[in-house]
Amino acid sequence: MADTPRTVALAMTGASGAQYGLRLLQCLLEAGVRVYLMVSRPAQVVLSMETDLSVPGRPRDMERFLSERFGAASGQLQVFEREQWTAPVASGSSPPDAMVVCPCTTATLAAVSGGASRSLIERAADVALKERRRLVLVVRETPFSEIHLEHMLRLSRMGAVILPANPAFYHRPQSVDDLVDFVVSRVLDHLGVPNALIRRWGQDPDHDTGREAEGMA
Repeated sequence: MADTPRTVALAMTGASGAQYGLRLLQCLLEAGVRVYLMVSRPAQVVLSMETDLSVPGRPRDMERFLSERFGAASGQLQVFEREQWTAPVASGSSPPDAMVVCPCTTATLAAVSGGASRSLIERAADVALKERRRLVLVVRETPFSEIHLEHMLRLSRMGAVILPANPAFYHRPQSVDDLVDFVVSRVLDHLGVPNALIRRWGQDPDHDTGREAEGMA
């Protein structure tokens, strides 16, 4: 397993699946990882549609709200403006150890594939690629067109991990939360962050997952 990253850039874009991004944020913070968070405008809309949370739009307010909700340590979570070009993620001289786009729209996929860098999210992903840092794209779309597949193949050849939000069922999920945890667990695995969110393949069915251990089943 790769070394546990000290700092992860997490971007949430406007695909369905805001729960994946929020749960990933929670798990990273609980693991003691510093998180640089970027949320696109469409992602804000999806958050209001798919969750009951009233997440503030202003970065400072969002940072305070999410830090309190997930018990982040002081300074552990930083939320950046959508075009905050002075953010550390915008430069190869100060890149995070890894980056995840979760969920990732096919529009973001295309922009990253083409090196567009029109927003801070796209620039941060471009930096991750050029600096050979881990980049995980949790694409949420179905079905995939030939265009989508070509972008995925191109990015995979560049070293990015294409990790579609496709939960499995061998861990016998009992709730939507269990399905979310499957995808988040796989993302954490690729980041090198230890986790016990799900029952692993071949593991004893009676083995408690992280969510059960927390009394969240």
